[in-house]
Amino acid sequence: MKIRHIQPSDYNPIIHVLNDWWGGRRMHEMLPKLFFVHFSQTSFIAEENCQIIGFLIGFLSQTYPEEAYIHFAGVHPDFRKQGVGTQLYEEFFRTIQDFGRIRIKSVTSPINTSSIAYHLSLGFKIEPSETKENDVPSFLNYDGLGEHRVLFVKYLSANPGKRDRSVWLEKYQ
Repeated sequence: MKIRHIQPSDYNPIIHVLNDWWGGRRMHEMLPKLFFVHFSQTSFIAEENCQIIGFLIGFLSQTYPEEAYIHFAGVHPDFRKQGVGTQLYEEFFRTIQDFGRIRIKSVTSPINTSSIAYHLSLGFKIEPSETKENDVPSFLNYDGLGEHRVLFVKYLSANPGKRDRSVWLEKYQ
């Protein structure tokens, strides 16, 4: 398996299989092409034999200088439970540390129990909420009316990675 940065040309192959990878759920509206164009430094494709078998769309927060966000990740159903997603997440973790980011946020739907379990297995914590859906803390209407979400956070080492720490401190403090 090869992991590489995402490219704008990856949009069409992914968008055409996205709903199928989610069992027919309409997911393509959540993934506009702009992510493939503007976040290629922090987004990745997993390939095997020149076939896309997984992807991760992530970006650096412009608002919170220690934070990065995973917007969308998916693995071809035939390649699940083979470490593809974990390798994509680990590549994202390494990359954002190079930018001095130590906190990662992500969300999922409360009905997506496999995503919840997966994020917890990677060390993400569920952010507390006063409301619960399916016994999971959920934020009601987080992404619009009826679009409830489970919010995750994960902290990485404070080591800013390859970048010089003084440059990082000067830029972000």
